[in-house]
Amino acid sequence: AVERRAKEYGVRPELVMAVIRAESNFNPKAVSSKGAQGLMQLMPRTAAAMGITDPFDPDQNIAGGTQYLSKLLKMFGNERLAVAAYNAGPGRVKQYGGIPPYPETKKYVDRVFRHVDTYARRFSS
Repeated sequence: AVERRAKEYGVRPELVMAVIRAESNFNPKAVSSKGAQGLMQLMPRTAAAMGITDPFDPDQNIAGGTQYLSKLLKMFGNERLAVAAYNAGPGRVKQYGGIPPYPETKKYVDRVFRHVDTYARRFSS
């Protein structure tokens, strides 16, 4: 599902995999304390905006999260900013003109890109 959705929405598959790992560690039933759901930890409003009816269905969740990442990539033109926006919200990235100064968001972006490096080797071989 990851490679198909990544291709469909024009996002690198290793980035999608890295976000899934950072968000839920591949648990399709994950729910955060803030209410984010599924593999890519979609907030209910984001899931609905992406046309997702069952955020716990892995394929739908990957579709919604990848579509949202694609929108953020188009909005910011930069993977690190898109990932920061995925975590903190696009409004915060715009407000600060870059990665927001929140320790959680900075750690999140670093963690995602450590995972990207791992998955990039896997997808290139």
